[in-house]
Formats: sequence, C-alpha cells, structure tokens
Amino acid sequence: MTNFLVRRAEDAPEVAYDPHGFRRRTVVGEADGSVHTGFGICELRRDGVVGAHVHSYEETFHILSGTVLLDVPEGSYLLEEGDYGLLPTGVPHAWRGAGDTVGRWADMLAPVPRARYGHDTRAVPALPEREPVRIDVRDPRTRSFGHVEPDLMDPGKQSQDLLAVSASMRTALLVYSGITVKMMVDGDLGAVASTMFMVQYAPDGVAGTHDHPFEETYLILEGTVDATFDGERHRLGVGDAAWAGAGCVHGFTNAGRGPVRWLETQAPQPPPRHSYRFTRDWDYLREALEEKH
Repeated sequence: MTNFLVRRAEDAPEVAYDPHGFRRRTVVGEADGSVHTGFGICELRRDGVVGAHVHSYEETFHILSGTVLLDVPEGSYLLEEGDYGLLPTGVPHAWRGAGDTVGRWADMLAPVPRARYGHDTRAVPALPEREPVRIDVRDPRTRSFGHVEPDLMDPGKQSQDLLAVSASMRTALLVYSGITVKMMVDGDLGAVASTMFMVQYAPDGVAGTHDHPFEETYLILEGTVDATFDGERHRLGVGDAAWAGAGCVHGFTNAGRGPVRWLETQAPQPPPRHSYRFTRDWDYLREALEEKH
C-alpha cells in the first residue's frame, strides 16, 4: 500500500468560483487517506468575499500572489505575497478581495476537515471591516503573522541590518547538506496541530531517504526536485505538490542548476525526539550487527 500522492500542476482540476468570488482546490484531503492534513490552493477575486466563519481545525496560510484582506477580531490586515499566518481553532475570520488581481494563497488545515460533518465550518456574525493595516513583523504585538521572501533563505543574508526583525531563534536558518530551512508557523507562533516552513536546496542539496511519525506536504515554488516516495521516483516542478503519510520513506535531490524551493507543512507537530528515521543510519546498524556474526 502506497502512503503518498503526487499532484501535477498541469493536471489540476478546474474549480469554479462560488457566487461570492472564492474557490479552493483541494490538494490533500480526507479522500486521499490523510488524517491530519487538509492542504489546498485558494483564490479570491478582487471583489470577492468569504464571510465570517469559524473552523473546528487549525488553519495556517501563506500568500502566493496578489493581495487579500483578512478580518479577525483584533483588526483587519492587508496581506501580500510572502505573508503567512495562523488562524487558531474557533477564531472568527473573514476574507475580502483587494488590489487589481486575484489573491492566491496556500492553506493548511489540521486535523483534516471531515466531509461527513460539513467540513467542520460554521458561519458566525459579521466582523467589523476596519481600515486594513500591513503586517508589522517588528512589532512585538504581531503574534500570529509573519513574512518570508526568497532572499531570507540565503545564509549569507542573515546579518542584523538585513533582517526585518531583531535577530533571534524566530529568524534563524537551519543549514545542512546544501539545505536551508526557515520556520514560519510553529508552536512559537501559537500553532498546536501543524507546522509550516520554507525549504531551499542548493544545486548540490540532498536529503537521504527517511520517514516520520507525521504527515508532510510539499508545494514547489521554484526550481526542480527529484523526489522519492516509497521507492518511486518523481520529478517535481513549480506548482507541483506531493504528500507523504506517516511512515512513507522519502528523500529529495535538487534536479536543476539553481536552487529549488518549496513550502512544506507537517501535521501533527513533530515529537521532541525521533521525528526523523533515516534509512542510512539503520542500514549502518544492520551491517554492523551482521559483521559481528
């Protein structure tokens, strides 16, 4: 039984806008065997609206292009490409179109919405439409939102004068084996059911095969990557997406001459220990034990 899926951008089904100018294409959902991951691509026309509502799941998002307005109890925000944020379970929110083009974002819903319960969403009284403000990542009161750009994935551009906020673990890059990782949404931002982060591979970037006790989703934003899932190799390009269920053995290699970059999510959140199980290490142990016999 395979425990993964690959979604090609060229094969994405056409989804009609609803009467209010919104549409969402499900990339990963309950029908795919997912337990913790509801991942999709949302679009809102400039005159579109999504009325105030609440979910029985946690929602995180990353703006891919265009601009949108988000209304939450504490205010209204103008969101642009590169912004991301967290909408905790049960928090009322509404979306409004803005700008001259369609607003487009990726969303992560955790745990997976259950179709048999109406996708666990309920309409609530309208929120005030206040004058929208931009996200100020330097303001310590900005607790649920952030911003990331491709330049922030460059280890050479992490000096204090180039960072948007004070240097801290929130701005840290994890760098290893030609790979850089920039955390976006996690427990520090208030998430409890999932994480969202940006991953970039240099031309020589490689991650050996491994698996996890949680589900992962990958949306390719730049470049080309060779991905292996349970022994099957797939070449993924911009707009393609993949999902690996818990226990799916997977690995990645940059297949191009430039960087490859993708948005990644995990659900549930990784445990404090043993969140990675690398094939290479357990093969080493097996061979070491065989040599002794």
